[in-house]
Amino acid sequence: MRKVIYHVASTVDGFIQEGDHASDYLNAMKNDYDVVFMGRNTYDFGLKFGVTNPYPWMKQYVFSSSLKESPNEHVELISSDPSELVRTLKNQTGKDLYLCGGGDLAGAFLNANLIEEIILKLNPVVFGAGISLFGDTVKTVPLKLEDAKVYSNGVILIRYAVLSNSDS
Repeated sequence: MRKVIYHVASTVDGFIQEGDHASDYLNAMKNDYDVVFMGRNTYDFGLKFGVTNPYPWMKQYVFSSSLKESPNEHVELISSDPSELVRTLKNQTGKDLYLCGGGDLAGAFLNANLIEEIILKLNPVVFGAGISLFGDTVKTVPLKLEDAKVYSNGVILIRYAVLSNSDS
């Protein structure tokens, strides 16, 4: 069965960080995933720069209740609860499913028990404010450290398995 993986860059104080990513991240995008989930605000960030098809090698879903028409034929808009679609995709063959963000969508996925793994690129910086990794609606969820890699620039790549309450 395919997994939903929330693969995100964060500051030390838990805010989503935008910007350049390491070659490990880019390799994962190309090799590990064939479906991407985005919230409206995450998708809108690329639209500001004219990017309507940010992951052309993946099937792309944007969750939005306000966007009425997709700016690109390769990007499918979803205005309903993500649970049924995600569960259907998880049971299909293919690579893992990339949860790109944002925080509110990640919180909704986590609350609905749709995330199996979190890969966190922890950057050695404190922002003090920004987009929270999981929005405001997250329950307590136990995690199990699966792997960690420390880079010479202070960045730490952390991989956690999301445990159900019965696993902890």
